[in-house]
Amino acid sequence: MSRFFTLLSLLLVSVGGFSLMAQDAVEVPEGPQPPATIWAGQLEAFDLSVYSREVNSLIGQFEEALGQRLVPGEKGKVGLKIYADSGPGLATPIPLVKAVIQALVERGYAKEDIFLVGLNPLRLRFTGYLPSLITGEGPFDDHPIFILESGEYYDPGWFYDSPLPSRFDPVFLADRGDDHQEHLEANRRSFLATPLFLEADFWINLPVYTDHPTLGVNGALVNATLWNASNTARFMQSATNAPAAVAEMSAIPELRQTWLFTIASLQQYQFIGGPAFNSLYTVSDSEIWLSADPVALDTMMLERINGHRTRWGFPIISEEIRTLEFAEVLKVGSTSNLDERLVRVDG
Repeated sequence: MSRFFTLLSLLLVSVGGFSLMAQDAVEVPEGPQPPATIWAGQLEAFDLSVYSREVNSLIGQFEEALGQRLVPGEKGKVGLKIYADSGPGLATPIPLVKAVIQALVERGYAKEDIFLVGLNPLRLRFTGYLPSLITGEGPFDDHPIFILESGEYYDPGWFYDSPLPSRFDPVFLADRGDDHQEHLEANRRSFLATPLFLEADFWINLPVYTDHPTLGVNGALVNATLWNASNTARFMQSATNAPAAVAEMSAIPELRQTWLFTIASLQQYQFIGGPAFNSLYTVSDSEIWLSADPVALDTMMLERINGHRTRWGFPIISEEIRTLEFAEVLKVGSTSNLDERLVRVDG
């Protein structure tokens, strides 16, 4: 059966812009809800041994709060959504990914049953995820790597339908006869990366943080949505369309039910000029966060990014970009009481 999700079905166009109707918000998935805590560890170095210690400790805290250990379930697989789309310098740290894999193997998952999901093959190769063209070897040879831009990992029965204008002008499609409507429908759909929610027990989000001109913060929410589906460039034309798309996609029940948590390393992040990498505006902090609440993580990073912008004399990210507000209304997460929810963990 086809499953589709309609953008802006929860939005009203008003004089002041877009606003969300809270009474029509997507319902929270049934079953045990992950804790809203944000656990924070310290990285005195960015090598595998330190990452392994901190990741295992953070996941242990999550398991204790959830009340169950992350052992293989019915499907016996786990997906890791990595980020490499800013290129070398701002990709998910490879030692972090290896540390997460180690923690999962210790809990019973076979290496070949832990797969990585990335977007662009060239950037995945430049950032070291895909094997070298010279040696043919890579750091994740034991694991499947699904490249979304190959088009092989989208199911035509699972798509996100949007009435926003397609990337193709209908005027140029008018002479296609019977194909006209078919092309219009195809170009308003964003197909979802189904391995994460159809083939895995759960998946883990591993973003890297940058600013973004139309999304505000490019991090947990965006890595799980726009960088996890096809035909999403059409949302980037305004600071209202893109945030709305991120919010609704992140509220898709099937995606949320299998999206267990996000781990964000602050080894390297960028506060202005993103998402393209610019080393002049990157910062390195010694923290690593884990939370099932992507809205909380992105809110914390928004404050941190704005702090660096202010110190450098740049304007803060526009308050008109309402990605976090939209996602909160749809109950994807919460921006409230972050200081009280933050728990420091000794590795």
